[in-house]
Amino acid sequence: MAVSEFPLPDVGEGLTEAEIVSWKVAPGDEIVVNQVLVEIETAKSLVELPSPFAGTVQKLLVAEGSTVEVGTPIISVQSVGGSVELTAPGSGEDESHGMMSDVGAESSAADDAAAAVADTASTIANDDDKPGAVLVGYGTGGHVSSRRRKGAQPAKSDAAVTAPSKPRPASVPAAFASPIIAKPPIRKLAKDLGVELAEVVATGLAGETTREDVIRHASQASVFRNIETPEWGDEREERIPVKGVRKAIAKAMVHSAFTAPHVSVFTDVDATRTMEFVKRLKNSTDFAGVRVSPLLIMAKAVSWAVRRNPTVNSSWADKEIVVHHYVNLGIAAATPRGLIVPNVKDVQELSLLELAKSLEQLTLTARDGKTQPAEMSNGTITITNIGSYGMDTGTPIINPGEAAIVALGSIKLKPWVVDGEVRARYVTTVSASFDHRIVDGDVASRFVADLASVLEEPALLLD
Repeated sequence: MAVSEFPLPDVGEGLTEAEIVSWKVAPGDEIVVNQVLVEIETAKSLVELPSPFAGTVQKLLVAEGSTVEVGTPIISVQSVGGSVELTAPGSGEDESHGMMSDVGAESSAADDAAAAVADTASTIANDDDKPGAVLVGYGTGGHVSSRRRKGAQPAKSDAAVTAPSKPRPASVPAAFASPIIAKPPIRKLAKDLGVELAEVVATGLAGETTREDVIRHASQASVFRNIETPEWGDEREERIPVKGVRKAIAKAMVHSAFTAPHVSVFTDVDATRTMEFVKRLKNSTDFAGVRVSPLLIMAKAVSWAVRRNPTVNSSWADKEIVVHHYVNLGIAAATPRGLIVPNVKDVQELSLLELAKSLEQLTLTARDGKTQPAEMSNGTITITNIGSYGMDTGTPIINPGEAAIVALGSIKLKPWVVDGEVRARYVTTVSASFDHRIVDGDVASRFVADLASVLEEPALLLD
């Protein structure tokens, strides 16, 4: 056996550093190929790093909360079967492979029940543990599963870094237990959203709690979750380190605000027919089980309006303007770790049903904290749905590298004049900000007017 130090890999997109968020193993643990070793946070997303080999953890070299550069050794492992050769970072066939976590993972009902009773992480069984799966950034990866050797306890160590351990609640007799069957990603999603799994109605075929169940339960709560005003601590001030996603957001927003001259346009819209259309889609068998909302109609409207006003779907490249003849539509998503903007690729090629499924997957992945850097790259135009927070309108800052961002406000019943009579209609405000170097006022106004036209009459999308 040989002891090898495990360096922090480049997970793609030219990232140079990452924060160690949480260790999933402890010194003395036996690990297997593809077992998740650590969760890291880059400037763009959370990523779980799997092990490329089996062996025994010798030492954790970096403490949780520390930010280290790519190539820095973070863990030492005594590998099984002799020395292990790791390819230099960036030389893999596709660095995005292996970055997805819990793909193909399955939990037995017994393990899930035990996890629910003990309120600890479930053991994930993966039948795809095969040689050749390697660490992110070092070549082709396989399916990743998060699991720890059964019966293993985090070993105590007098080293500077040890994995945190949590007390295990007393077990409950099986006859009195009410098992909550939910995979680890679902448990993490519920924790991030402040949802008690015991209160969620499970709709899975085997009685398991699904992502949709958690999202549905969370959406039924108030938009402002902190109903009670939290108590201030003993300290007069709190200092929060600027790092990870927050550091990336700050840099991007300052760059955008001070390089692209912003101009914003607003208009009120009678979205009654859009609400009726959404209701019909929800009742359609073709859309059964698919999340449908006014955001879907707005996303399709943006793709339609871009064809009529192509310069809003452009990028400024100093001596030239690059007009994109495709739409990679970004959706601003507020996650527990900050704002991110993943995008749906080639929206212009998608049917309404395909777009609905893509938006749903984008949202779930973002809330799970599993959005990958490639999913946030090469966007061409962005939507921010501020209406989901009860806001009517705003002046959003353009996502760097793009020329426009659209804000969809809340849709409320309001008095509206129709054929000379005041009636109750569903009204919203559509606003958009543009890079005035690229988009003139007339183009900006026509684009927003086109969006309003679709919300007023969704049948235009059939043209």
